[in-house]
Amino acid sequence: MKLNLKIWRQNGPNDKGRMVDYKIDGVDSDMSFLEMLDMLNEQLIAKGEEPVAFDHDCREGICGMCSLYINGEAHGPDRLTTTCQLHMRKFKDGDTIYIEPWRANAFPVIKDLVVDRSALDRIQQAGGYISVNTSGRTVDANNIPIPKKDADDAFDAATCIGCGACVATCKNSSAMLFVSAKVAQFAKLPQGRVEAADRVQNMIAAMDAEGFGSCTNTGACEVECPKGISLTNIAILNKEFLLAQTK
Repeated sequence: MKLNLKIWRQNGPNDKGRMVDYKIDGVDSDMSFLEMLDMLNEQLIAKGEEPVAFDHDCREGICGMCSLYINGEAHGPDRLTTTCQLHMRKFKDGDTIYIEPWRANAFPVIKDLVVDRSALDRIQQAGGYISVNTSGRTVDANNIPIPKKDADDAFDAATCIGCGACVATCKNSSAMLFVSAKVAQFAKLPQGRVEAADRVQNMIAAMDAEGFGSCTNTGACEVECPKGISLTNIAILNKEFLLAQTK
């Protein structure tokens, strides 16, 4: 398979980036998208050129680091799939593929396709956790009865991997889907109710401080999310925030 790649190259956050054309041949349809980029970098290194910087870790669709904007879509043309799990059979011989980093003020470019997503970490640190009583009188979580639907909803929200696709896809660069998933996963469980008011207020304050945009319910975030996080969680977030204002 022969491909024409148009890749965003940028030396650093303060440099002016540009699209650079690359041609690659011999791509196997069973390769993952990242394996194709590995192949390109091997060729660039062999020619003494600077390889393309891109982020990755587990390559199993779990960590969310492989965040790329491919042909105008977060994580590429497939659905419920991260970039590392995207395979080249989704493309055709001779295709032109545009590869860019996430575009959001809160995600500054570090180099080429790598962006700084630590803003999501700071939101998480602001309240996305529970305090556990370790006084010796703790109750095993499995001994606390929880309705199955609540447990299932909490688990579905907890599948968010924090890749930032929702932010990159949103026309306002909103992080509402990410924040709502982190709030909703605790809102449905008794362990999360103790700090519910502080959690939602602190996380929303951190989100605003990081410079993310507002949610206008376009729904693109849910469509592009590799884990299918539901917009229902945003409704839960809004409910939790309103409840917190009354306490």
